[in-house]
Amino acid sequence: MGLFDGLLGGVVGAEMATVVNSLIEKHGGIQGIVAQLEQQGLGGTVRSWVGTGANQPITADQIHQAFGSDAVKELAAKVGLSPQDLAAKLSAILPQAVDKLTPGGTVPKT
Repeated sequence: MGLFDGLLGGVVGAEMATVVNSLIEKHGGIQGIVAQLEQQGLGGTVRSWVGTGANQPITADQIHQAFGSDAVKELAAKVGLSPQDLAAKLSAILPQAVDKLTPGGTVPKT
C-alpha cells in the first residue's frame, strides 16, 4: 500500500489506486504531477483539478504525451492492461485523484 492508496481506494478501486499512486510517486508527488502536466502544455487542465471548480477532462493521448509512452507501458504491464486501456483509465481517474488529493484547492507541500 502506497501513501495515497487508502485515500484513493474508495474513489478509484484498489488496483487503479496503486497505479495512480505509482505514477504520483514516480513524479515526486502531487507537485511533480502538476509540474509535469504544466510542462506539457496542460497547465489549465491540471489547475482545474487542483482548484475547487469543475475538473477539465484529459484524453488518453494527452496521458501518453504528458507522462511518456514508456512510463504508461511500464505501469500497464504491472496491472495487466494494454497501454491504451491504462491511458484511458488514467484519463478518467487522474482528474478525480488529483482533485481528491488537493483539498481546499491547494497542492500539499509533501
